[in-house]
Amino acid sequence: MPRESADALRERALAVTHRLRGTYPDAHCELVFSNPLELLIATILSAQCSDRQVNRVTPALFSKYRTAADYAAAPLPELENDIRNLGLFRNKAKNIRTACHHLVDRHEGRIPQTLDELVELAGVGRKTANVVLGNAFNITSGIVVDTHVARLSNRLGFTRETDPTRIEFALGKLVPHEHWMLFSHWMIWHGRRRCTARSPDCGACEIRDLCPSASALKTPPNRRKSAVRSAAK
Repeated sequence: MPRESADALRERALAVTHRLRGTYPDAHCELVFSNPLELLIATILSAQCSDRQVNRVTPALFSKYRTAADYAAAPLPELENDIRNLGLFRNKAKNIRTACHHLVDRHEGRIPQTLDELVELAGVGRKTANVVLGNAFNITSGIVVDTHVARLSNRLGFTRETDPTRIEFALGKLVPHEHWMLFSHWMIWHGRRRCTARSPDCGACEIRDLCPSASALKTPPNRRKSAVRSAAK
């Protein structure tokens, strides 16, 4: 197969963007939060955890800790216990306390609204910063690259990079700036609902005709059996 030109790649990426927008018109951040601090904390907690797992823990957490100063003043063992049901809870508790000390000392307890200031916080990288800026402040600073976006970007042939930052920059050249924030949501929703890591549902995929990996990905056994039964009827 001839290598795709840069113009053709951008055209296909735009087609994927429009198709996903039509497929998931209500796509949004699935972490539950009511203010920027809550979103920051929830996103730090979401590392190597599902949003569903985080959303089970945060109602009690957000009721107990209302401000950055509350987290900063919390005894570390107590904060660890509050999030014990999540993976990496000790490291996350330490990062949350350190980040909130930073917020209190340098930002009067408020969440900064620039990427450079956010990534100075413990436990915050470009992904978390982009999530907070986009969903709490409606500031489009970049494309959120989580495991779903990384996986789909490779399967779709948008990039061969594996480093999240390199993937983000590669996608930024293909996706119009005005779609950056929602593009992440569309890709994440598609990754969770259709193009899963182990059992991608290529047969029902809304962007199958735009995906160079579709024919190479295996259909899950249960769906193969269903297809055979349907064909026999």
